Amino acid sequence: PLQYSDRLLLMGSCFAEEIGARLQGHYFDALVNPHGILYNPVSITQSIHAYLDNKVYTREDLFQQGDLWHSWDHHSRFSGVDPDKVLAGINAQQEAATQRLEELDWLMITLGSAHTYTLQESGKVVGNCHKVPASAFYKKMLTAQDIISALDNAMHRLFFRNRKVKILFTISPVRYVRDGVVENNLSKAILLQAVHHMVNKFDRLFYFPAYELVVDDLRDYRFYKEDLVHPNEMAIDYVWQHFIHAGLATSDQSLLTQVAELNRAAAHRPFNPEGKQHQQFINTYIKKVEQLMQQHPALPLQDLLHRFIAQTK
Repeated sequence: PLQYSDRLLLMGSCFAEEIGARLQGHYFDALVNPHGILYNPVSITQSIHAYLDNKVYTREDLFQQGDLWHSWDHHSRFSGVDPDKVLAGINAQQEAATQRLEELDWLMITLGSAHTYTLQESGKVVGNCHKVPASAFYKKMLTAQDIISALDNAMHRLFFRNRKVKILFTISPVRYVRDGVVENNLSKAILLQAVHHMVNKFDRLFYFPAYELVVDDLRDYRFYKEDLVHPNEMAIDYVWQHFIHAGLATSDQSLLTQVAELNRAAAHRPFNPEGKQHQQFINTYIKKVEQLMQQHPALPLQDLLHRFIAQTK
């Protein structure tokens, strides 16, 4: 089971960011998507190899499109007008991810799509197309064996470096309807086949059914955002609750409940912030945070404590 003392790394599609944000919001030690959002298994495994190799990106790894500099390996959140700042941001995350792999307890990978986009001029599989015209790429549907080979190579290298790490796979419930409904379903089926092959092969690999919870359990468009592609907050909360119930150590579930209560209290917005009633409310929760910090000194609650203290008169 997952524990508060574990060091986590989450990689993959935007659904990894949703669950990662909830883990961070409950003060788990989680590093989320050091390359930014990645969708296909090849790009995800390439980034793992980059961390294992302690790769340092240089100007040669960037290209300019319009006014912005981009990396084919990274999400556009790293892009910018100044290539030196782009590289600084990329390499800072590289260093953090490289260090994290050495001490990692759990790697959580969310696969989004079996489609890859390959640059015609170089044969490079890209992590993000950065709105470059589609004519610059070859689009390919990976086979299950393609994915198994990519994951297998990365897992063997990772297990050699870190002998305690466990890996949790999920398939993103985000629907890639721009590929076509049939193509999206085929893509998800290939991902599922490959992941379950890997889980059955290694003892330290696990699967959490985020995809099935949304697609087969909820089964309703009211659990999607207006684009009818991305799960909405209700759906993500539903998956989160199942994830915590199934994956979190029983001894830590009560701690998560306490942290969630403190987060709700910190987010409370009173009508009269300086009133006696609210000040008593704030002082009560300051004591609760301090007590929890004494009980769990490794839990990084200092910022939460300061949020309460800032509301005192």
